[in-house]
Amino acid sequence: MISTCFFDIQTRGHSDVLDVTDKVTDDLRKSSIREGLATVFVSGSTAGITTIEYEPGLVKDIRACFERLIPQGARYEHEKAWRDGNGHSHVRSALLKTSLTVPFVDRKLLLGTWQQIVLIDFDNRPRKRRVVTQFVGE
Repeated sequence: MISTCFFDIQTRGHSDVLDVTDKVTDDLRKSSIREGLATVFVSGSTAGITTIEYEPGLVKDIRACFERLIPQGARYEHEKAWRDGNGHSHVRSALLKTSLTVPFVDRKLLLGTWQQIVLIDFDNRPRKRRVVTQFVGE
């Protein structure tokens, strides 16, 4: 059986890190599937989905890490074509990826004690993001 849900979330861009665990959990509880795999997917090529311990220090560390690895001010070929200032956003998204799979049992995500699902919006402006949650199982 497959159950698909959607939710929209407003971001501030600029590596905004948002905890979406509760929204994913709510969607899972609405489904009739008790055990299986949950996929969380953000539509777009300038955001990503991962898990972290969602606390202010680590959120700051994640932002700093991406800035060191893929700096906003560097030169990107994407800028030559589009001149939209977000070449770094596309590269960051490609590195992180736009989806995540989490197993669940008894309609409960099998996340660790300090593990939350987060969306990171790398774009250079606020965005309204569409998130797809899909549950596969029985």
